[in-house]
Amino acid sequence: MTDWLPGVHVAPNIQGDARTYEIENEALDPDGHITAAMRGIRDWTDAVVCDLGAGTGYWAKTFADTAQHVFCVEPHGPSRMLACERVARMCWMGVSVLAGSAEKTNLATNSADFVHARFAYFWGPGANAGLEEVARILRPGGAFVMIDNDLRRGTFARWLGQTDPSQQRDPDVVDAWWLERGCAITEVPSCWRFQSRADLEAVVRLELPSIAEQLLAEHDGLEVEYVYRLFSFRA
Repeated sequence: MTDWLPGVHVAPNIQGDARTYEIENEALDPDGHITAAMRGIRDWTDAVVCDLGAGTGYWAKTFADTAQHVFCVEPHGPSRMLACERVARMCWMGVSVLAGSAEKTNLATNSADFVHARFAYFWGPGANAGLEEVARILRPGGAFVMIDNDLRRGTFARWLGQTDPSQQRDPDVVDAWWLERGCAITEVPSCWRFQSRADLEAVVRLELPSIAEQLLAEHDGLEVEYVYRLFSFRA
């Protein structure tokens, strides 16, 4: 990690196995419900987008075709290099990859119309500094959307509830934290949908290693019910 960037946390899934995490991203929300929900909050056509905690740049494709410009901000060096390779391979002329963190994006004040964070940093209590940075870089009329797991509904939520209790979050506490800061909450029912059983098994082992074998023995097919929770606010 880059020690001059505050608020950085290790992400063992993508940073430990980027190839399997890519498979997970490809399976996530195959019918585009999350993208539709985000557009309902604030469209990014001709907008400047900050993809915060961008990882290997996978989600830049959501914005690249219609946004004015996309800044992929990521603290992890190897992930940034993979993001740079992706941008070059896709010939995304309007996408830049930057070193930065949720608490220090290195973007100018009032420089972004839409800030997107997906499973990155903003887990509720303790993320105040990151929200302050988001508020700083957003232009008036801009929007921030954070995509998180719904901790109450769906198969994946049930699986999370079987992990080590010390690693679990209280959904009521998380919701209250966002609501106290004037954020809206949008529930998005969706799923993981994999191309093969081997892919599903690899991703479950990556995300839930301590209980993966038990879960896989009990779960058939290539889909997993997965509900998402979007936390958002407008500048």
